[in-house]
Amino acid sequence: MGKKVVGLSFGRHMSNTEILIKEALIACEEAGCEIEFINCEKLNIKPCRGCCKCVGQLASCTGNGACFQDDDFHIIEEAIWSSDAVIFGAPVYCVSPSGQFKNVVDRIGPAHDITFVMPAIEAGEKEGRDPSTYPDKRALKPRIGALISVGGAMTENWTAFGLPIMQEAAMSMNTQVIDEYNFYGAMEYNSCIGRPDAIARAKKMGENIVAGLAELEEKGDVENLTWRGDSQGACPVCHQKVITVTGDGNKIECPVCGIYGTLEIEDGKIKTIFPASEIKRSRMKMDGKWEHSNEIRHGAMTQKQVEDLAEKKKRYINVGKK
Repeated sequence: MGKKVVGLSFGRHMSNTEILIKEALIACEEAGCEIEFINCEKLNIKPCRGCCKCVGQLASCTGNGACFQDDDFHIIEEAIWSSDAVIFGAPVYCVSPSGQFKNVVDRIGPAHDITFVMPAIEAGEKEGRDPSTYPDKRALKPRIGALISVGGAMTENWTAFGLPIMQEAAMSMNTQVIDEYNFYGAMEYNSCIGRPDAIARAKKMGENIVAGLAELEEKGDVENLTWRGDSQGACPVCHQKVITVTGDGNKIECPVCGIYGTLEIEDGKIKTIFPASEIKRSRMKMDGKWEHSNEIRHGAMTQKQVEDLAEKKKRYINVGKK
């Protein structure tokens, strides 16, 4: 097939998350894909500092958006850029994914937002600059994603925010998640190897990735690839089960996609309805990504300056110190 699939695990070495990802990778390799696996827990990934240097460079088209911090993030970045598909796997220790996963997605965020990266690349090429002074063109590459969430608790609701938050990994880039698997009850055995159903589902994920890559090659873009997960969820875009009830009549919001719809009762069953205009502006689609980046360009990047700020901050410097 000539495609590359990368597995990124945020769990312990040879524990459940790693094994499930590798089972999916084996299926991809058997179908002719090149595979790569990285245990991100072994890497030194510093948290995002919120300094906005990366997005500032990209918004002004004056740099490549690289983070100023010296750590191992470049290893993950290179793996993603070189891939056609990425499997993200993370354990859920307390309802949501592990901290190292969140460190990585915070760093991926604005620095790899395709609607910031694209104009910066175009400007660099137009000006004939050295390629190192603008973002890597591989950041524009359409790719597919898959998610594996692993929770030890025997009840599914203790993993409720695992997969929804893991959607953040693909939110900025030109990537569409086509499959996900929430493996809960992991503490039933000392390894997921004792659960044939879990191993079979991971293998199926690998097969779904292979099918998704073939569909991507045929269609050429990621906007409308087939969802291959087990559940359709409540949202037609991200397929997550979580919904925000806004308190405004029957109005609801998908907190992952940021789109609005309504909650209806049909034949005694709850039904969520999202109009096409809202689906189009999901964070997972280009219109939604442009909406957000323009909001930053014309809002956050043009902040009003507080006069005598340093002097006014003195009030807070020593609060709570002993």
